Amino acid sequence: MQHKTQLTLSFLLSQVLLLACAEDLECIPGFQQKVFYIEQPFEFTEDQRVLNLVFDDCEGNNKLNFEVSNPDFKVERDGSLVALKNVSEAGRALFVHARSEHAEDMAEILIVGANEKRGALKEIFKIEGNLGIPRQKRAILATPILIPENQRPPFPRSVGKVIRSEGTEGAKFRLSGKGVDQDPKGIFRINEISGDVSVTRALDREAIANYELEVEVTDLSGKVIDGPVRLDISVIDQNDNKPMFKEGPYIGHVMEGSPTGCPAVPVWLNQHLLRTTVMRMTAFDADDSSTDNALLRYNIIKQTPIKPSPNMFYIDPEKGDIVTVVSPSMLDRETMETPKYELVIGAKDMGGFDVGLTGTATATILIDDKNDHPPEFTKKEFQATVKEGVTGVIVNLTVGDRDDPATGAWRAVYTIINGNPGQSFEIHTNPETNEGMLSVVKPLDYEISAFHTLLIKVENEDPLVPDIAYGPSSTATVQITVKDVNEGPVFHPNPMTVTKQENIPIGSVVLTVNATDPDTLQHQTIRYSVYKDPAGWLEINPTNGTIGTTAILDRESPYVQDNIYTALFLAIDSGNPPATGTGTLHITLEDVNDNVPSLYPTLAKVCDDAKDLRVVVLGASDKDLHPNTDPFKFELSKQSGPEKLWKITKINNTHAQVILLQNLKKANYNIPISVTDSGKPPLTNNTELKLQVCSCKKSRMDCSATDALHISMTLILLSLFSLFFVQLNLSD
Repeated sequence: MQHKTQLTLSFLLSQVLLLACAEDLECIPGFQQKVFYIEQPFEFTEDQRVLNLVFDDCEGNNKLNFEVSNPDFKVERDGSLVALKNVSEAGRALFVHARSEHAEDMAEILIVGANEKRGALKEIFKIEGNLGIPRQKRAILATPILIPENQRPPFPRSVGKVIRSEGTEGAKFRLSGKGVDQDPKGIFRINEISGDVSVTRALDREAIANYELEVEVTDLSGKVIDGPVRLDISVIDQNDNKPMFKEGPYIGHVMEGSPTGCPAVPVWLNQHLLRTTVMRMTAFDADDSSTDNALLRYNIIKQTPIKPSPNMFYIDPEKGDIVTVVSPSMLDRETMETPKYELVIGAKDMGGFDVGLTGTATATILIDDKNDHPPEFTKKEFQATVKEGVTGVIVNLTVGDRDDPATGAWRAVYTIINGNPGQSFEIHTNPETNEGMLSVVKPLDYEISAFHTLLIKVENEDPLVPDIAYGPSSTATVQITVKDVNEGPVFHPNPMTVTKQENIPIGSVVLTVNATDPDTLQHQTIRYSVYKDPAGWLEINPTNGTIGTTAILDRESPYVQDNIYTALFLAIDSGNPPATGTGTLHITLEDVNDNVPSLYPTLAKVCDDAKDLRVVVLGASDKDLHPNTDPFKFELSKQSGPEKLWKITKINNTHAQVILLQNLKKANYNIPISVTDSGKPPLTNNTELKLQVCSCKKSRMDCSATDALHISMTLILLSLFSLFFVQLNLSD
């Protein structure tokens, strides 16, 4: 029933067209009917004929081609619009663009619902003038416009028409929107009287695919009297963009010996050991993806190298997946000219037909190595010679491996499996040459063993493939000969330690050292000598090794660090040439009370009118150690004269304070002070504190006139007694 309704509508429209054109039989290029109404069916079925379109360019329709806005429909050469598949929803309208050598035009098929059918038929027969264009209930009829991209001049070119059902004197059409008065401006314009819409230049669908404009009708004063009504302009795609590969570089990996059809794995998957996804070459086409203009097909254009087969790989024409197509035996990396293949891949649009555009890219396929060749020693037995007492590399073991040097299938791992009970040897792999570097890590002793035999095996970092095993060539023997050398004597113990009191008498015995010669088979004699004695305090008996003092040992010497004095001694054997051993002696020095305490400061200043008579805080120090230092005892020597001028008061174990008992005249004074330590026996230091009494005015201290020295009466009496005894001696 629905199909019959559509045929009826088509027939009626044909009659309308004949009536509209009856007055003028002159051929007008384009669709003979431009607008159709059909009722929305439940479903358009595949190969169903929807209606018939009539296009005539008045020149024989040479090279006529139809394009439909919905890719689920096509127009046959005879003008029949048919569905390509079952379509349940086709939208509200279909647009058909026709182009020949001499003309192009657009037809519109409006799809209406059942309740809209009666109104639609009435509108069909409302013909305005002789235009033959159906009217709508709206005052402005602005049907969508389809424009092919890349049209050639001349421009402007008429592309459609806007109709107003009610004529008003002086009324004008006005067009606005993106492409008119908004950027990009000036692409479209409208004849304000006739409503003809024209395009001023070629369009690029890839830049802008759709324009949404608005049409209004204004009076002479510019006031809007109708609208706005939306006018949709769609740009029809042309095949003007070739496919492009944007995701390169394209690098894939295939394991050697893989079965036919094994995928080439992309690098990023290979790094994660995921070998289930095929390497895919994907191209992009900027043309309309809903048309054949962007329907891509892939093929391999060139393979380099072409051996062992010019067709090593296959690419899925639709997906772009690359797989191997040769037998596993041909994918043998070790027999290939190169493990790298380069494929030039082509992507052609228009479904791969000759009329399509082609883009190319290069895919690099690397044949990955698998561990199918075990490493083998270049000989069964290696020789090495090493001097006793020496460490380091003694021999390099060489192996051969046919696998890829950049992989764990080539890199060797060496193991000593016999002959190394004392762990005196180690073997490591040279990362550049893959050789095994055999080293002595613990010095060998000729007197213990002059020969060593090692059994060494070599394997790869990666495990061998299941059907390959390590054979006899993966083990080798190393014969090592130890050469005897004259070894230096060894002190026992070393270092040597002893504790002595400082200030012991010169010639005291400190220690008798003991050194032995490792060369027990040579029966050599040993002599001793001083090597380093920073303070020059020691000597050693060259025969028996007895160390004695040649000077006083002083714990406070700068050569003593943390109470320890260090000296070095040599033990020299009688070999030819002689060998030498070095021994270290640490002497811990015990402290004795041999240093008097020192007093600080030795100078103090005070104002002659000072209110605070506390002159200075004195401190004492001692180079000795406890208990030969503090607490210190501070005392004043006896003061002469009728009155005492100062006193000293203890603050703590190491400090005391000097206090004046009255203000003194401006002068210099020497205050005799004694300080005694706590040693047994104690030591006393008799010293003087120089006191300057200065005049102080306006916060300035003037000590310039204090040159005259005021000496205590005790010192004066001592001086007089000294002169008296000198005179007596002279008179005698």
